Amino acid sequence: MSSFIRRRSISRLAAGAAAIALIGPVTMMSGRAAAADQDPAVQVIQRTADELIRIKADASREAAIMRLLEAEFDLNYMGRSALATYWDQATPEQRARFLKVQTSAEAHAYAKRFAEYAGQRLTVTGVNSRGNGVSIVDSKLDQSNGEPVAIQWEVHNDGQRTRIVDVKVGGVSMILTRRSDYNSYIRTHGGQVEPLIAELEARAKR
Repeated sequence: MSSFIRRRSISRLAAGAAAIALIGPVTMMSGRAAAADQDPAVQVIQRTADELIRIKADASREAAIMRLLEAEFDLNYMGRSALATYWDQATPEQRARFLKVQTSAEAHAYAKRFAEYAGQRLTVTGVNSRGNGVSIVDSKLDQSNGEPVAIQWEVHNDGQRTRIVDVKVGGVSMILTRRSDYNSYIRTHGGQVEPLIAELEARAKR
């Protein structure tokens, strides 16, 4: 297994997965809570958290988390953003393979972390519109050690659906982390997308 997969992708994804896939009930801060609670961006976060609570830690949890990711996350946008300029270089067949294995990798990682954590409470602390259908939902995850983790969700409405497109855990963007890891791997393998896709596909079969 390459150092890229072993050290960077897994360890960094784990931090985001722990925060996203393992949250307990969502609560709202007082003040403008009632109005914010009706915001479509906040509702996406609440719906995601509520569904994760219902997903049991059993053999079917990975499939359940896969369905949740497909329902509430814009995985195509996230995949394109992760490849950045290399997306334009990829063939249609490579793009389809990459998006498929990327979704599978996310579900596998989240399911693994979901089995290790339980019951944290996510509190939404604010929501801000950035225009062009983009909203930023600020929240904190209360940990058992008493130290909250700041989680910022970027949510986008494309005119048809409102979905999550990025998550920042402790200020670290999952999209930018993916992009850095993937682009570094591509550059060290001749600037070609195929070696990355093949590596991710091989890893999925292990």
